[in-house]
Amino acid sequence: MELIIDAIDKSFGDNQVLRGASARFSAGKIYGILGRNGAGKTTLFDLISGKKPYDAGGISIEEDGKRREIVDGDVFYMVADPQFPNFLTGREFIRLYLDLYGRREDADALFDYAEIDEKNRDMLIQHYSLGTKNKLQMLMFLLTAPRVILMDEPLTSLDVVIQQKIKEVLKDLKRDRVVLFSTHIVALAKDLCDEAVLIQGKKLVETDSDFLRASAGERLLAKRLS
Repeated sequence: MELIIDAIDKSFGDNQVLRGASARFSAGKIYGILGRNGAGKTTLFDLISGKKPYDAGGISIEEDGKRREIVDGDVFYMVADPQFPNFLTGREFIRLYLDLYGRREDADALFDYAEIDEKNRDMLIQHYSLGTKNKLQMLMFLLTAPRVILMDEPLTSLDVVIQQKIKEVLKDLKRDRVVLFSTHIVALAKDLCDEAVLIQGKKLVETDSDFLRASAGERLLAKRLS
């Protein structure tokens, strides 16, 4: 399965953010989308997820030799500061999600997997820390089983323990999914990602699989993004 970005253009008024941006992303890999702040990382994710329309080009999924347009159910968009209904407890929210997607998992087993403390499970979500909210968000993409997971700078504000848990889950999930992880922190991309795609000059610049692992890779990336 591949996610295909085909000659995408996107402007906001007179400001063109992406011009003829193209790339192919294969299931089984975590791709680091790297660029300076303001380069267009969030815009790219908004276009893939359907939050914003693109001006030209196309976004599609190719599987078993057949290509189709991407649809809402294909994508889960994990954001840095997730918003949840404040009037629900964590348990109520997860049970609602289980019912919505016809899943039969045990809520406590899911909480155990995400390492959400028992004391938090029946607490209103509005009282959750940012880290616990992100663990809850992680359970959402586990339950929705999307084809594409988008992560827009999700780890930068989390403590090391929560970062590590999300990294472990992503490395397990990537087997049959496309995972795109945006960041401007090169060291984080080297630690988590299999390949890097740069947003440079309003285009997507693909790198080879050894680029992140090269001894000079971090220095070269920093130079290209400067």
